[in-house]
Amino acid sequence: MCFSVNVNLVKEEIEDRYGVDFPDKYRYEPSYYYHAFSLPEIPAICSGNPGTARLLKWGLIPPWVKSSEDADAIRMKTFNARSESIETKPSFSSSFKSRRCLIPVKGFFEWQHVGEEKIPWYIYSKDIEIFTLAGLYSEWLNRQSGEVISTFTIITTDANELLAEIHNSKKRMPAILTGDEERRWIDLSITPPEAAVMLKPCSPDILKAHTVGPLVNNRYANRNTPEVIREYARGSSNNQANLFHS
Repeated sequence: MCFSVNVNLVKEEIEDRYGVDFPDKYRYEPSYYYHAFSLPEIPAICSGNPGTARLLKWGLIPPWVKSSEDADAIRMKTFNARSESIETKPSFSSSFKSRRCLIPVKGFFEWQHVGEEKIPWYIYSKDIEIFTLAGLYSEWLNRQSGEVISTFTIITTDANELLAEIHNSKKRMPAILTGDEERRWIDLSITPPEAAVMLKPCSPDILKAHTVGPLVNNRYANRNTPEVIREYARGSSNNQANLFHS
């Protein structure tokens, strides 16, 4: 699963990192903590217009959905797409063929189960400030209002050794693309079978992780603050804050 991400990136950082224009600057709000269930709009670079970053709403609505009620229901189940089934699952198969996207992030959050406790971790890149998650997007027409709603999902794959230790309940992680794979992922001349090869666990050597404090679990607090990603040393029995820093 990948339901929580850090996209504290200003417009110019996204433009410089991906060599794109980002015209929709007035609606975009950078945040240290975006959670899927709040249905945020997040920047993405899409195969349909790879020279422009745009805002997509989290929770993919497939184009065949008929009513707004059905759209509201299905998007709560499509925050993530499993790499193993995106080619055949009706919610994702058409997007996998022709609507692939890049999701820029600075990091993401996962929770480790230790006895009765759920310990929050922040995971980020060792070498680059901004890295890329593989996504799919969709354009859905609300036939009742005439509005076109643009949505996305983040693809997940099996966890690597680092994420298997952290996300030890589900053992999943987002599919992280390398620099060369970023370009190829949104190139629609790359066939679905060729694209599927990119959806593998990344090397744990490219990531770092540390435990974070209880703020991340407080839904009533302002989590758009550097404190939410700050390293938090836990008690000696669960003191794993530096376990994966080497």
